[in-house]
Amino acid sequence: MPIAEELAKKQRQISIAEFFERNKQILGFDNLTKAMITSVKEAVDNALDACEEAGILPDIIVKIEEEGENEYRVSIEDNGPGIVKSQIPHVFARLLYGSRFHSLKQSRGQQGIGISAVVLYAQLTTGKPTTVVSKIGSGFPAHRYELLIDTKRNMPNIVNEEILHWEKKSGTLVEFHIKGKYVKNRKQSVYGYLRSTAIVNPHAFIKLIEPDGNEIVFERVTENLPKQPREIKPHPHGIEMGTLLKMLKETKAKKLSSFLSKEFSSISSQKAKEIIKKAGLDENLLPYEVGIEDARKLLDAFKKIKFIAPPTDCLSPIGKNLIKRGLRKETMQLSPEFISADMRSPSVFSGIPFLVETGIVYGGNLPKDNKVEILRFANKVPLLYQEGNCVITEAIKNIDWRRYGLEQKGGKGVPYGPAIILVHVASVNVPFLSESKEAIAHVEEIEKEIRLSLQQCARKMRTHLSKKEKKAKAKDKFLLITKILPAIAEKVSNIVGKPKPSLDEIITQIMNIVWIDDSIEEDGEFLKSTINVTNYRKIKHSFYLFAEIPGKEFLDGVEPEPERIEENYIMWHVDIKPKEKKSFAFRLKKESEFDENNLYIEGLNPVYVIGAEKWEGE
Repeated sequence: MPIAEELAKKQRQISIAEFFERNKQILGFDNLTKAMITSVKEAVDNALDACEEAGILPDIIVKIEEEGENEYRVSIEDNGPGIVKSQIPHVFARLLYGSRFHSLKQSRGQQGIGISAVVLYAQLTTGKPTTVVSKIGSGFPAHRYELLIDTKRNMPNIVNEEILHWEKKSGTLVEFHIKGKYVKNRKQSVYGYLRSTAIVNPHAFIKLIEPDGNEIVFERVTENLPKQPREIKPHPHGIEMGTLLKMLKETKAKKLSSFLSKEFSSISSQKAKEIIKKAGLDENLLPYEVGIEDARKLLDAFKKIKFIAPPTDCLSPIGKNLIKRGLRKETMQLSPEFISADMRSPSVFSGIPFLVETGIVYGGNLPKDNKVEILRFANKVPLLYQEGNCVITEAIKNIDWRRYGLEQKGGKGVPYGPAIILVHVASVNVPFLSESKEAIAHVEEIEKEIRLSLQQCARKMRTHLSKKEKKAKAKDKFLLITKILPAIAEKVSNIVGKPKPSLDEIITQIMNIVWIDDSIEEDGEFLKSTINVTNYRKIKHSFYLFAEIPGKEFLDGVEPEPERIEENYIMWHVDIKPKEKKSFAFRLKKESEFDENNLYIEGLNPVYVIGAEKWEGE
């Protein structure tokens, strides 16, 4: 018998479950510590997605119990909408089964692998089935399943099934037994993952019960759910040949022109006719009759035509204020002196919408001599591994942080200093490097947006540090003058037996500045910012004073009447004589999380000002 025929007898199709059975490291189960984190992560991500889609504020309980050497029972319980009975076995015990793979909108899970991969890993390492309890609402029973995966068929194997009473209104509980290793209080740990998750999901309540019984609670800081992203259609820029041919075969449109206008975003009926004309095709052509050559003509026509960017309501950003609130809550024990956040406008790569959000925490009790801590996120999910291979890290390395107050050898590489850098990339299709979703690929457009956003945060940090340094020097000088001169004057007047002279004129001559001081204090349910302007110069000054605010909707009163109020700043006109002091104030709602005044002046040389920067315009 020919060798080819002998070899042919050995060949057979393998299922996706069999493939991952032998390649579990691809899914993030390549060591015991990582396996523990990945297992918790997949279940928590599913719980957050389900709660948000149902409009429910998430309450999630993660419980980990040690059962033997490197063996644990892990349970994750949520208060989400639950899963209908018929879908439970498929969702948890069938790989590549899910509702989000074909959906062009931002979500944590994209591939339908996550939680079923955990079930497979539990089955491989302990041989024990995974238990799932789910209830879809009051008046409905809870359904309990014990599940394994038939890896040859990639189908669920139901070990046991029953109906039971569950006190919860609705929700899901998943419990599995895995080989793993639990470590405490590290960045790459269950605690580290949940801490990071709490920062970018400030609407979630999460409780962790550790193997030793210790309970850690991550409280929610807002009662508002994030905006739900809307599903969009593919954009003509970036579409590939295979995808286009598949769409042409599956569409219900009867004509090529209606196929283009109905199945793509940013293509109107008029634009569809323009595309067909450029491609040299017939608009009445049946879509399923379009072959490879005609499809290639369509792709070429796409490249020659300008399209508006795809809609961006498919994205659900965290928001600058909530990033600051999340960072403040989880770094409170470090008493940071400065927190800033930035959000870029949505952008596009290969026809795929995405946006970047960033944050920087500086000072306080953060270590001064270590590398900064980098918090990476994709679609609100922490990325804990492969930091060096990620476009986020690359963008951070390519910024000259020395310009902004951090140490950096040679102006490249991860900077050193008392800081935490946060980067969140949101997209309908995050370009991960692998199925384990641990790092984002090096896409030029994404790298550029990260860099621009971080530079915006870094500029605010530099302004803060510059203002702090200038104020400290001026304050030392001011205190020296106001303490030593009066003491000298008093002694001299006693010696010569004359009255103590007024020192205001002398202090003004020595200081020769306009001193702007500010403070923020709690005022009941509000935060009150007070700005004092003192003219220590010999001449009268007339200028404009600007105070940044987090948003007009948080404002609750301004004194005195300002020249104008815009969305993100208040502007006063200031007329001030020598030795005169004037005060300005505004109140903000506490939920604004306002913690630092950013003040600017226009119409006065900033060389003569301490406490405010030059106004550069909106």
